Amino acid sequence: MQSTFMDKLEDVLLPIADKLNNNKYLASLRDGFMIALPLIIFGSIFVVIANFPFLDKLLSESQFTAWQNAVGPASAATLSIMGLFVIIGIGYKLTERNGLEGIYGAVTALSAVLILTPQVVGKTEGVIPTEILGAKGMFLGIIVSIITSELYSFFTKKDITIKMPKGVPDQVSKSFSALLPVAFTLTIFLIIRILIAFTPFNTLQDLIYTIVQEPLTALGKGLPATIVAVLFIQIFWFFGLHGQIIVNTVFDPIWYSLNNENFEAFQKGLELPNIITKQFIDTFLVGMGGTGGTIAVVIGIYLLCRSKQNKEIAKLGTPASIFNVNEPILFGLPIIMNPLVVIPWIVSPVIITIVSYSAMYIGFVPKPSGVIVPWTTPIFISGFLATGNAWQGAALQLVNLCITFVIWWPFLKVLDKNYLKQELEK
Repeated sequence: MQSTFMDKLEDVLLPIADKLNNNKYLASLRDGFMIALPLIIFGSIFVVIANFPFLDKLLSESQFTAWQNAVGPASAATLSIMGLFVIIGIGYKLTERNGLEGIYGAVTALSAVLILTPQVVGKTEGVIPTEILGAKGMFLGIIVSIITSELYSFFTKKDITIKMPKGVPDQVSKSFSALLPVAFTLTIFLIIRILIAFTPFNTLQDLIYTIVQEPLTALGKGLPATIVAVLFIQIFWFFGLHGQIIVNTVFDPIWYSLNNENFEAFQKGLELPNIITKQFIDTFLVGMGGTGGTIAVVIGIYLLCRSKQNKEIAKLGTPASIFNVNEPILFGLPIIMNPLVVIPWIVSPVIITIVSYSAMYIGFVPKPSGVIVPWTTPIFISGFLATGNAWQGAALQLVNLCITFVIWWPFLKVLDKNYLKQELEK
């Protein structure tokens, strides 16, 4: 009966997961964020350096201000305009997936976004507002990148190109071949800008932000939607599919946008608006030894288990788990396709999501500051850094660790008893 249920569940979930994982738009979206990640992490490191604990107490006010002004451009040129890098990344990857040179799709996407961007700040003309290249313009950037890449690919594959005679250098020939597809694509976006100017929204950025981004962001930052996302991550992983890649592809644009809103507020010393952000997920779920908080499982094996198999798996998995890589535990324990551990595997991340959200909602723990802490940062350090250098962030991770340990306790004992019995029989 149990096997039949598992088979039916697998038959339903596997095709869906496979389609999501292989969808070229979602895959390009995921890869676009990955291209931006090194720059985002670089900027985050310097935000931590600029706001190092007690630095404002050790330095005078003028010295502290001078220090922040000195290192501030590192985050201003990366985190504050992360949408710019995502646009380039998506344009490049999607055009490449269409079988064409990615660089032309990337620069066309960037140019299309700039055409749609009002180059006015206050009364000053000829400048680009950075907020458009940050959280507020993120959704528009994603949409424009996808449409631009498809239009450029369409015109190129229809052979609407200028063909140069033989003997012309290859790079020159490629540039002229891209000229008409690029020109037609950008002309379409110029017409869109002109038409939008006659609407009450004035710019496409305002239209997208009001009609699309605000409602989606409101949904994504809520606890119910986050619990659903976490559940799907765990279920996909249980069937051996990379839950983060599949689910985060859909939710990352929302979570990164929320993260950016917190970062902007953090820089200005304002109250942080969001609890659920990209860093919330990475720190209090993934940053607990990997997906599912499996560092608690490793600790549980050391404290509770007697079977040789479990002890060897724990030894193999410990070094990786410290840096939140838990494939040795997922495939070695195993967790994947193991009905004995499906309940703690699915339940514990949901419980710690609710606990973490509640702790921040009540005010026991500061909300994530928006600083991107690399997901491989060990537990406690990541909690401290992600909450604006607050010890409460590390304390919350400790509480989550204990909760996960308690939930897993009886199931680990059953699993160990089963393995021990098999070992004694052999």
